Amino acid sequence: MSSVVVSEVNELTDLTDLPMDSWMAHLPCALWDIPLCNLAIPGSHNAITYCLDMNDRSPVDLTQPDMLQKLDKYMKPLIRPFVYKWAVTQESTIKQQLDCGVRYCDLRIAHRPNDSSTDLYFYHGVYTTVTVETVLMEIGEWLDAHPREVVILSFSHFLGLSPELHMLLLTTIRNVFTSKLCPKTDAVTLRNLWALGYQVIVSYEHHIVNYHSDLWPHIPYWWANKCKAEALIEEFEHRKQHGRPESLKDLVMSTYPTLLSWVREQTPGSRVSSLNIIAGDFITESQFVPTVVALNEKLLKWSS
Repeated sequence: MSSVVVSEVNELTDLTDLPMDSWMAHLPCALWDIPLCNLAIPGSHNAITYCLDMNDRSPVDLTQPDMLQKLDKYMKPLIRPFVYKWAVTQESTIKQQLDCGVRYCDLRIAHRPNDSSTDLYFYHGVYTTVTVETVLMEIGEWLDAHPREVVILSFSHFLGLSPELHMLLLTTIRNVFTSKLCPKTDAVTLRNLWALGYQVIVSYEHHIVNYHSDLWPHIPYWWANKCKAEALIEEFEHRKQHGRPESLKDLVMSTYPTLLSWVREQTPGSRVSSLNIIAGDFITESQFVPTVVALNEKLLKWSS
């Protein structure tokens, strides 16, 4: 971790009080020189599932088991309600998530089967109605209005993309974000990013990343719903004894109190056990984001 001199101890404020739509811009200056990889950053797991195709026009995505695909083909009215209940992980739009404080977005990209166009979509169970380009443009507009906020966009789980479609996606990313794209560099701190006008770090989980200086290799995160905290695992086991939850949202929301208790015990920083990015489901409907942001207070106390 960078050594930081704190000018005033009074900066040790409660970071949960920061405006979440611009929490990076409002961080105490003692945190501006700490590498982004040492800050606690809240993320959105499967960020673009709020616009899944609910009108049954989308096929079940090709990662689903063959049996489910066959059942969906012949018993769609019975199968789809269950698919939707477990496929939606976020109900808020991407702008609402960013306003809420999310700064890491898990983006899963697909080309729909039998689609003659080059349009790309997101997917989880089924495909979205909104294209990748549309969502990226919305993120770009949001960043224009929030010039000191930085987002990490993680592109992964590519489904049905040819080399040509990968290149088309990269062209779209560059056209939308232009000079906001941060190239691979060691000096990734808020102070440096602000000085250079960089606001977007693109994590790209594909071997093509080796040939492009503006793409970062896969940036891992902890998914709040799958972390290994013993208390959370015990809570899941406890919930199982009381019957199967009705939907993914029921499961997630029922375990959030236990999850947040665990998150508060974590510490950001440079140690192997330190937390950096942690992503959750339905993140606008709990205190998940401010709880993660507040962990950065621990860095202030150390540096003072």
